[in-house]
Amino acid sequence: MKRNPLALVVVALVVALMLYFGYHQARRTAASAPRIALRTVAPDFSLESLEGKTMRLSDLRGKAVLLNFWATWCGPCKIEMPWFVDLQKQYGSQGLQIVGVAMDDGSKEDIAKFARDMGVNYPILIGKESVGDQYGGVPALPESFLIARDGKIVDKIVGLRGKSEIEDSIKKALDTRPAASQASAEEKSSVR
Repeated sequence: MKRNPLALVVVALVVALMLYFGYHQARRTAASAPRIALRTVAPDFSLESLEGKTMRLSDLRGKAVLLNFWATWCGPCKIEMPWFVDLQKQYGSQGLQIVGVAMDDGSKEDIAKFARDMGVNYPILIGKESVGDQYGGVPALPESFLIARDGKIVDKIVGLRGKSEIEDSIKKALDTRPAASQASAEEKSSVR
């Protein structure tokens, strides 16, 4: 069976054009997403957990939160998840709460099996594009936000970083006081 060389050139050209326009559309979409600045209050959201319960980010005010956007197909996510398990064990009693947001197309059951197999000891929520958009579009996975006890973002980690760098960001988030505690401390100092 002979192949028509002109047909191969046309197919290659169509594929190249699709890749070009897809790449530029993705960049345009990411560029139009609102950028999230450090020291701004983290956008609140409400998502369903793997257990079927609704969880709001604002429910965690007063805790330091590592909000991790990930997916089961993401290689770097698989590397950092065991670190997160260890860090949750190490810093949970000090007020850290890691929250995973699965940005997967897979079923809830597939995500739950993956989390079980990875030994995840923190809540996993079923992500929505609208929540990702609130955090700047989440153009790459993994992407994590470190949220201080007062609800403000203190660090953003795009891609895979070393465990010690993540731990340093956790310590920064833990070193803040909740807004209510700050207000009462300021009131006490002004009374004196």
